[in-house]
Amino acid sequence: MKSFKSKQLALLLISALSLTPTIASASPAASPDPSGEMAEALSQNWLPQSLTSAGASSSPITAAEFAEAVKTAAKAAGSSVTLAVPQEKGGLTREKAASLLDSLIQVPYAKPVEYRDVAPDSPDRKAIADVYTAELMQGKSPQAFGYGSMLTHRETAAIVYRLYRYLQPFKLTEATIAEMQKAMETGRLTSEELVGQYLERIAKYDHQGPKLNSILTLNARALETARQLDAERAATGERSPLHGIPVIVKDNYDTYDMPTTSGNVGLKGVIPPDDAAQVKKLRDAGAIVIGKANLHEFAFGYTTVSSMGGQTLNPYDLTRVPGGSSGGTAAAVAANLAAVGMGTDTGGSIRIPSSFNSLVGIRPTVGLSSRDGIAPLALTQDTGGPLARTVADAALILNATAGYDPNDIATAKSVGFVPKDYTDYLDRDGLKGARIGIVREVFGTDEKVNAVASRAIDEMKAAGAVLVDNVKIPNFDVINKYGSLSAWEFKFQFNDYLKSLGDASPYKSLDELIASGRYDPSIEKALIDRNKRTSLDAQEYKDIVLYRTKYVQEAVLKMMADHQLDALIFPTSSKTAVKIGEDQVAGDAFKLSSFTGWPTVTVPAGFTPDGLPVGIDFFGRAFSEPELIKLAYSYEQHTHHRQAPGSTP
Repeated sequence: MKSFKSKQLALLLISALSLTPTIASASPAASPDPSGEMAEALSQNWLPQSLTSAGASSSPITAAEFAEAVKTAAKAAGSSVTLAVPQEKGGLTREKAASLLDSLIQVPYAKPVEYRDVAPDSPDRKAIADVYTAELMQGKSPQAFGYGSMLTHRETAAIVYRLYRYLQPFKLTEATIAEMQKAMETGRLTSEELVGQYLERIAKYDHQGPKLNSILTLNARALETARQLDAERAATGERSPLHGIPVIVKDNYDTYDMPTTSGNVGLKGVIPPDDAAQVKKLRDAGAIVIGKANLHEFAFGYTTVSSMGGQTLNPYDLTRVPGGSSGGTAAAVAANLAAVGMGTDTGGSIRIPSSFNSLVGIRPTVGLSSRDGIAPLALTQDTGGPLARTVADAALILNATAGYDPNDIATAKSVGFVPKDYTDYLDRDGLKGARIGIVREVFGTDEKVNAVASRAIDEMKAAGAVLVDNVKIPNFDVINKYGSLSAWEFKFQFNDYLKSLGDASPYKSLDELIASGRYDPSIEKALIDRNKRTSLDAQEYKDIVLYRTKYVQEAVLKMMADHQLDALIFPTSSKTAVKIGEDQVAGDAFKLSSFTGWPTVTVPAGFTPDGLPVGIDFFGRAFSEPELIKLAYSYEQHTHHRQAPGSTP
């Protein structure tokens, strides 16, 4: 970064301006822009009147006027500027304006320009590429820069407004992946700086201050990895939209360079032989695993307490739980301690903490993304997916992590159902004409939650959706009587997972772990009960797997077909986050996705009067993630309910 970063700009303009060529013709007047960027620019009270007056809009600007406008923009952005203003008269050409702007910025990853009127050997070619990449100057058309033509006052107004935004310090909190990438592409930020800023926030808010206690382990090589990715970007460009982006990963995902404990102190220091499949895909895409997040031990509950990490706090109310079991990931992402996060979901473990932390959460179709290398709870229901602050960010994570993996046979079902790019479905008008069923029977009795859900329904109607009220799931009362698969599958699948760790694991079986006594006392009964299972050949277990899945899938498909529905909606949790130490309940809504194995997208729907976040779920058929993303994004863009927590400013 150049000197503007320390708020001291030295503009050496005289020598450059003395090279102004003979004027060929004045550039045409810019068309009035009643909306968008030009309207924003003209609304700035710091903008010189000479740039905003109608009479001067199409006239060429002089070098001195341009220099003064640049000085004013820098001052408005918070920079202290010293200018050496030239005395030469005459208009300023667009290419010389580009060269002057280029002296203020550093663009390490300039995009090549293809303007037909810029010669390959032009001395201004680099400057034009730099200001184009930095989005300070654009061509007169996609084919022509306007080389040799004069810069007008109105064009300068737009340029200095862009410079004003460019010079402002990068704002980390609530930044999207796209905004981070743009800042890195334009030289305002490096991945190393981005990681450093997140590490500073982790030290300030997770280890000190409110002490959220959301993160178990930091990646000691995160900054080194960021430097390597910065160098790679400069040499060959970015790998994907996730290049250099810091991600927090729930500590039941295997990582070859950090311990994976499932929140259990008995597994402290255990480093798996390789990455979980989804972690590897993220790293291959250029993402940086900045650390591992706390979780409810072995993913057993909704409060996120573990013998390894203790109790994670909810950043919206430090006396309350963050939800679970992916509560550490949720608290970290909500508090802006990482760009995005990864969680797992067996019975609401992505969705509920997303709801309690004003986040977007995607529980994918079982089989969309690999579970290989994720410590299991019940593989019949287990899946892993993103928690993010926006639908767009969650979609980018899904792009990187979805797809077939030969080490997880369930992903064979995804072949032919993974689109080229989930972000293609980010349609602001996606709710228009969509038919959505309201599943009242899973709403619960909490008036505060239901009031938020009612407002969400009205907001969807206002956005053009057709809401079909009080749709019924056939035989839902019968379906609800079937038991939990985690009570059956955990012992056998966790024993297989321990074997996959090889010599790194201190235990060969769940039986040995229980005998050690090294676990949080709150999960002792759950561990012992699960360990009593002797076989998966029991008829009760087979009935759950065969009949529960069949009944609920058929019931949902029939109901959606009968009403011609694109999706179903309901509150993510029937209750808000409870006080620490209390038992958290969530109702029956999570069962629709968990029992069918089909996808859900959770989106912030607002807050209760006492400031607690509430989420709404968009649920659909198998592999309907594109449709759900479209609906969720449209709702998000029409409402913007997401708010950052006050405890971590």
